[in-house]
Amino acid sequence: MSKQTIIQNVIKHSVEGVDKTIVLRAAMANPKLLIRELNNRSFYEFLVYFWPEVSGQVFQANWHVKYFCDELQKIAENLAEGRPKLYDFIANVPPGTTKTIIFSIMFPAWCWSRWYWMKFICISYAEKLSLESADYCRDLIRSDRYHMIYPDIQIKEDKDTKSNFRIVKIEQLRLGKTRKKLGGSRFSTSIGGTLMGFHGHFLIWDDPINPEQSVSTIELETVNRWLDQTLPTRKVDKAVSVTIGIMQRLQQNDPTGHMLEKKKENIKHVCLPGEIDHYADKVKPQSLKKFYVDNLLDPIRLNRAVLADLMADLGQFGYAGQIGQYPTPPSGGMFKVDNFIVANSMPNPIDIVDTVRYWDKAATKENIGGKKTKAAWTVGCKMLKLRNGRWMIVDVKRGRWSTDERERIIKSCAESDGEMVRVFMEQEPGSGGKESAEATTRNLAGFIIKADRPQGDKVYRADPYSVQVNDGNISLLNADWNYEFIEEHRHFPNSTYKDQVDAAAGAFAKLTSKRMVVVW
Repeated sequence: MSKQTIIQNVIKHSVEGVDKTIVLRAAMANPKLLIRELNNRSFYEFLVYFWPEVSGQVFQANWHVKYFCDELQKIAENLAEGRPKLYDFIANVPPGTTKTIIFSIMFPAWCWSRWYWMKFICISYAEKLSLESADYCRDLIRSDRYHMIYPDIQIKEDKDTKSNFRIVKIEQLRLGKTRKKLGGSRFSTSIGGTLMGFHGHFLIWDDPINPEQSVSTIELETVNRWLDQTLPTRKVDKAVSVTIGIMQRLQQNDPTGHMLEKKKENIKHVCLPGEIDHYADKVKPQSLKKFYVDNLLDPIRLNRAVLADLMADLGQFGYAGQIGQYPTPPSGGMFKVDNFIVANSMPNPIDIVDTVRYWDKAATKENIGGKKTKAAWTVGCKMLKLRNGRWMIVDVKRGRWSTDERERIIKSCAESDGEMVRVFMEQEPGSGGKESAEATTRNLAGFIIKADRPQGDKVYRADPYSVQVNDGNISLLNADWNYEFIEEHRHFPNSTYKDQVDAAAGAFAKLTSKRMVVVW
């Protein structure tokens, strides 16, 4: 940044009523003070100036970066004056949009340049990730560039670790005489980690859960409970301290969904989908839509080609959450059922690479607590993997059977399919699911049989399969079961029953997973 540009920016950010000539003279006399003054007045200018210290990439400006910087600056200035907090702040943006640099790395370093006493607690889903952000922040404070502009801000020598470092301010008393004033700190931890004894003016959670964890109901409940019950007790002043959350959406009950479900009035929610072709109504505040270019949040970082690759990699559900910030497919139904291809005959055996039958065994009882219920269905889906890179579903067995009848039908299907067809069954959690799986395994002695304990809910598991259905790569053998099978897919995930989709998704997963090659 040239001196002329810096001077122009300082004048632009000058306080109303201040003589611009005085500002200009001071700037020319001491460029370092000029840069300091500009950075103090604008967190965004601070970020741009110190960007090379935290990233090897050339800084790429986009409106959302300045928007977040301005929001954080407003929150920090309010806290610095000791006023009751404006609101807690939650932001949802796609990955790769500079969120961690803004919120977890640069923001504390900027605050200390003005208010050396501020304390930060920074949280992420994993300790390693949390410490990495802390390390970048610490390196920024130590850098020559930072020291040149803020020689009075240093890290306390005996309190200098990644997980917990403290700031000191060097105060000039008189010529040759200084003193160190103990300042704020940055404590880093992960969800579930220790927080006893630490308090913060700012509690910042940055990606408190990752995509793999989000498919587990237990993991989600653990994260939300920790954010509810542990983190709020670590505020310096409950009326003034601010909680800031930044993440990509992953599930309806992820930390953002959980916090918004409480309907608290003092939460500001900013939601910026990667594109608004499908997610225009998800932008919050809606006034921010005017900044989108060609319906894109960031035409450089998230251009059309990048988004197309992300759709292929993430699947519909993953894309809807991480890019659209709305973890439900945009159409409300995951499957374009008109893209199923109905074939009137079986493929030539030489064109078949692999075959599996996957069973989703009903766990719902006909009678629960003396009340009649609609029992779920047991479904066995037989799927082929073809040499042309496509898949074909050739048989679906579906019924509400007693345990004995169900086991008899499963064995009958195995005998009809043949010994080389691999059989999988979904194992329900708990001892009951384990015992049921063991019973079926004994029943199919002599066949290739394996229990499967899938991760995530039915929507998550169906996502990769749905991409291939929608691309026209899944065919069905013409049969009586086609209608019910297609209709369940048409309304999924809002269909009354999901057993056929679950069985088909399970079969697809087994046909697409890597297998050990066995030589006979």
